[in-house]
Amino acid sequence: MAEVLSQSQIDALLSAARSGEMNLNRSDQDSEKKYRKYDFYSPRKFTKDRLKMISGIFENYTRIINSRLNGLLHTTSEISVESVEEQRYYEFSNALSDGDVLTLADVEIQGKRESEEAPVLIHLSTGMALNMMDRLMGGQGDATSKAPAGYGFTPLELKLYETIVKDLIATLGGSWENYIDLNFVFRRVESNPTLVQLIGLDETVVIIGISIKFPNASGRMNICLPGMMLTNIFARIAAMNQVGRGEGEKNSKEIMDILRDSQLEITAELGRTQLKLWDIYYLNVGDVIDLGRSTKTPVDLYIGGQPWFSGKLGTQGGNMAVKIWDTYHVQTREEK
Repeated sequence: MAEVLSQSQIDALLSAARSGEMNLNRSDQDSEKKYRKYDFYSPRKFTKDRLKMISGIFENYTRIINSRLNGLLHTTSEISVESVEEQRYYEFSNALSDGDVLTLADVEIQGKRESEEAPVLIHLSTGMALNMMDRLMGGQGDATSKAPAGYGFTPLELKLYETIVKDLIATLGGSWENYIDLNFVFRRVESNPTLVQLIGLDETVVIIGISIKFPNASGRMNICLPGMMLTNIFARIAAMNQVGRGEGEKNSKEIMDILRDSQLEITAELGRTQLKLWDIYYLNVGDVIDLGRSTKTPVDLYIGGQPWFSGKLGTQGGNMAVKIWDTYHVQTREEK
């Protein structure tokens, strides 16, 4: 959404133009690099990482609605995120005209609906909205070029508009599923938003600008997320991550108790030798195989295929047994 100048900024520009301090030559202005002044009285509420996270979420959202709109309107479209900006609400509201239509939606965070004081706002450009309606009714979207400036929607068009935006809102929560469980619920359509104060003028909001292109038309959809709602969402995400780490530490003792009771197979290796396949074929019960080592030589005890102990071969209760004689060091096991 374009930056809206305040009245004092407009007066300063006009005064500089009259006094000759500002050069109105467009070629000179284009060659200069433009910077946006930082307002220290209204510091930024969200870091670049947070805005980047929101941008990634809505890039996922554009992929979802791209396929939905193509199926709903029977056309092909290109949808992409153009901008993610933190602004004051008055910058968003000043860019709206009397004929614009806003869609209000509430958000449910983990099944609990947030306060209705600051809804999510969705704005579709008039030409794009009419193009979608015409396609929804079986047309080709050609009638949008005839819409005059300040065009007001008829009651029938508002119903069609509501049908389209409900489908867009229903898929909005799915783009957040990698971070938190959100559900966006349609509240109502506001046909004259300039007469209704939906959010405090100085409240921080994040505006997501989404470009929509059809074969014969292009437009823009703006989604306004209240700053307080985003703050609550980020706080829930941080709390969930913290709880996840805490639960892992609490469960460590329980995990160790389970591991202590687990069963592992211990294998005693008496020795190794090599035989020809011909000799193995003619082996019979009672034959003796020379392992090449003395009966007094310690045997190796393996756990999980790794040597852990050395032991002495013997008997206990009439059964063969191995008495653990020594424990291998980690370095010894790695060398083996």
